[in-house]
Amino acid sequence: MKKLTWLLVLSSLSLTVLAAPLTFDFKDPKTVNNVVFKTDAPLESINGTATGISGAVTFDPADPASMKGKIVVDATSLHVPNPTMQKHLQSDKWLDTTQFPDITFEVASVDNVKTTDNKTTADITGTMTIHGVSNKITVPVKLTYLKDKLKDRLPNLQGDLLVVRATFIVKRGDYGINKGTFEDKVSDEIELTLSLAGQSPR
Repeated sequence: MKKLTWLLVLSSLSLTVLAAPLTFDFKDPKTVNNVVFKTDAPLESINGTATGISGAVTFDPADPASMKGKIVVDATSLHVPNPTMQKHLQSDKWLDTTQFPDITFEVASVDNVKTTDNKTTADITGTMTIHGVSNKITVPVKLTYLKDKLKDRLPNLQGDLLVVRATFIVKRGDYGINKGTFEDKVSDEIELTLSLAGQSPR
């Protein structure tokens, strides 16, 4: 009887461990994670990237709606091909990366969750902070949970991956960045595309 009781206890503990949310680290040692940004103004179309990604997200494959966490982009890692534009972008006239070095998005809620196999689509509402200004926005996101696939990306590690894909629009004017000006060269609407993979080693 005692043996049966211990088996039940161990089984219960195992299920609890399996059901626990996983924490995924988005600081990518391969520096492959990136955010692509695009402005499409009448006189100029500008494309750039940011690769200084960090942050952590807790994700439960059995309950995607419970996801929490924050993604951080190092604003100094934003890059455009033109050196003059690059200097202007990071200056105090635009992003002012010296005073505001981080761009962040912190999850508040996850809605309209649809999961098929290991893929989940959802609308994630959270706080986006750019240039020291915070706004609540909702972003359509695709999440892919890859169990035991960390070793395929980082051969020395065992664990899981969480792949995040999202494309959405922010308005620079909403974040106090030259609102209503220079729109012939830099559009107010900035398209952001996130291509991220978080790792959960074990």
